[in-house]
Amino acid sequence: MSDAVLQRRPPPPTPFTVLTGFLGAGKTTLLNRLLADPMLSDALILINEFGEVGLDHLFVEKVEGDMVLMSSGCLCCTIRGDLIATLEDALRNRDNGRIKPFSRVIVETTGLADPAPVLHTIMHHPYLMLRFRLQGVVTVVDAINGAATLDAQEEAVKQVAVADRIVITKADLAQTSEQIDAVEALRQRLHALAPAARIIEIADARAENLLDAGLFGFEGKLPDVERWLNAEALAESRAHQPAHHGEHNHHHGHGHVHAHDPNRHDARIRSFCLTSDRFIAPGTFDLFIDMLRNVHGSNMLRVKGLIGLTDDPARPVVIHGVQHVFHPPVRLDAWPDGQRLTRIVFILRDIEPEHVRGLWAAFLGEPVIDQADVAARRDNPLAAKPSGLLA
Repeated sequence: MSDAVLQRRPPPPTPFTVLTGFLGAGKTTLLNRLLADPMLSDALILINEFGEVGLDHLFVEKVEGDMVLMSSGCLCCTIRGDLIATLEDALRNRDNGRIKPFSRVIVETTGLADPAPVLHTIMHHPYLMLRFRLQGVVTVVDAINGAATLDAQEEAVKQVAVADRIVITKADLAQTSEQIDAVEALRQRLHALAPAARIIEIADARAENLLDAGLFGFEGKLPDVERWLNAEALAESRAHQPAHHGEHNHHHGHGHVHAHDPNRHDARIRSFCLTSDRFIAPGTFDLFIDMLRNVHGSNMLRVKGLIGLTDDPARPVVIHGVQHVFHPPVRLDAWPDGQRLTRIVFILRDIEPEHVRGLWAAFLGEPVIDQADVAARRDNPLAAKPSGLLA
């Protein structure tokens, strides 16, 4: 075979790993641990966030490889086309020498992502299936909230069922005998959902025992996994059929149907980013979070942010919370992107963003304009009610 023919042949498929897990399980923490390993020094990392403003990339340590932030929606929905385009661009740029070579790809999905469409894309896209080798799904599970999450969220069940490796986080927070028994019951439940998956404690998680799990397949997985992917293939074929009478095709065959709003996952779950250029006193901020946690804790699926405090404006505080549980805040040495701006991303269930914005303004002593009233007055000035403050 001639050298010219050999040069035209694509290189061997690049290993591809999906890192998933429900909101607040600890995916970014695990990714930071993995990125410290020389094994990932030339990896391409794709981070997907659900919401209007991305923050996760600020908390991930940079490595020699490239990192792409995709934040136009959840990976199972509006981002899907972007995932294909991003991967195709990365391959084209690598093949043409415009970016440094990468030896593997890791996609960190948003916690709300159904993994089935992601896996279907890599396994069945005509071009990507030739250029990538799906080497496994790593699912992160929160030992404290995991059982309740599996009870309430179908996506969390799917994330576990497709896993080749399951990483349990926060088990060290279980102190009482009842809590320890609950963690053990969770492990047994995880094993029942993913019989062939290897379950690993976060302290033992390393690139070498997570990423090279072998080719992804259905052996040892529940029959539901293959059914989900078959349903995804059917949904894909229907999506390419002409819509009738103005219908807008956007369904995955798993009850997950919504318009292309990147900040809405279903009718109950909303994501938004609270931003403020005013710094807040530490005690006042504690009261703000405590009130939200006490009143709405079970419906605060995820809270993550950079906070500017009056006691040290040059050094922001990072907060992470899942429902009622908040990690101790961490003071950074400086603003990671140079912008001295408080940004808190909320992913909420059955809570309107304006309620949280109004509470924030109240603690800062600021009036808040009713945004719905503003929109109404803009669209129909004669019919709108007089403007006022939020209660």
